[in-house]
Amino acid sequence: MAAGAPPLAGVGDRGSSSSSSHPPPPPPPKILLAKPPLPPPSSSGADDDGGGGGGAGRSRQATQPGSLSLVSDAWEVHTDKILPYLTENNDFMVIGVIGPTGVGKSTIMNELYGYDGSSPGMLPPFATQTEEIKAMAKHCTAGIDIRISNERVILLDTQPVFSPSVLIDMMKPDGSSAIPILSGDPLSADLAHELMGIQLGVFLASVCNILLVVSEGINDLSMWDLILTVDLLKHNIPDPSLLTSSTTQDKENKNDNQSGIEDYIADLCFVHARLREQDFSPSKLMVLKRVLEKHFKSSSFSIGSSGATPQVSDSSVPSSMKIEDLSSNQQDIYLLPLRTPDNSTNFEYRTCPSMLGMLRDQILSRPSRSFSKNLTERDWLRSSAKIWDMVKKSPVISEYCKTLQDSGFFRK
Repeated sequence: MAAGAPPLAGVGDRGSSSSSSHPPPPPPPKILLAKPPLPPPSSSGADDDGGGGGGAGRSRQATQPGSLSLVSDAWEVHTDKILPYLTENNDFMVIGVIGPTGVGKSTIMNELYGYDGSSPGMLPPFATQTEEIKAMAKHCTAGIDIRISNERVILLDTQPVFSPSVLIDMMKPDGSSAIPILSGDPLSADLAHELMGIQLGVFLASVCNILLVVSEGINDLSMWDLILTVDLLKHNIPDPSLLTSSTTQDKENKNDNQSGIEDYIADLCFVHARLREQDFSPSKLMVLKRVLEKHFKSSSFSIGSSGATPQVSDSSVPSSMKIEDLSSNQQDIYLLPLRTPDNSTNFEYRTCPSMLGMLRDQILSRPSRSFSKNLTERDWLRSSAKIWDMVKKSPVISEYCKTLQDSGFFRK
């Protein structure tokens, strides 16, 4: 992408120290790309999360003190630490991810970043689940973590939706939420937890060029329904490029642009992960394509091509056709096999690492939806902070919350 952007170094750059008599001058500030390893379990049980009050110790989150968060686990946006690492470049892309626990969101984001796990001494930009974290039923990401690649791709990794560990972290002893999701009266933790996933989706659909919806297996109706709810509730959330200072001045002189203020919504890409051999069938992929098109037919999201996907069976698909051929042609669906301990698979459709690499190439070369006007990386960050505030104060989401509260139709 843009030339001249400052190089970003990772933890692996901690250099060849020591043997010169004069210490080198201090390096310029660099973005923290990797989170430090987990500390050993403490017998004291104290947590220094600060933020007192209330009973949620964040104990189910694997503590990551070095993470660089756009939105913190307290559901507040923070831009001061991020702004120095963004530039006045206007040739950049924003990719976000949403999905449940353990489906490989952070692994996919590390691949999009260009992280090479074979490089000694380098930690991944986004922390991924270890066997220890899985055994303790913890999650790695709280809020929204941000990284910027050398290609000036802004990557937003989010906490899991539908996550029991997130729910436990935010629940006070009386069952209410310790995190202020909406202004007004406190909510039950169950209801606040459901709204968190909706707010994440609305925010990402508003500030990203591409939103990856990651799920386990072929059919995940819960994620599809969440995205439809996001589409329903994304009202009066403007395009980030319409919130910059120069655009605001233009709007004062021109009022006829109001109709286009809600037109922007990110492109969706569905990533179906942890698939087994029987899921890798060209006909199954085409059926999935057709079902998705039908499910999202009335939504604002553009799913599929202009023509309807034809009815197919295995016998109607040429035997020479491979699953990767279909994936590359149908750019809104990507398939990833279940990762095995030795990174091998017992069937013909490549290993998980090789298909991750293919996903990276296809996503980064994919023509994505642009914002209405050119804006710089820094303007995008400032606008994103404003949009997060709009999402938290959205009267439409607030009204939806009251309806859920009165009806009791939310996850418990």
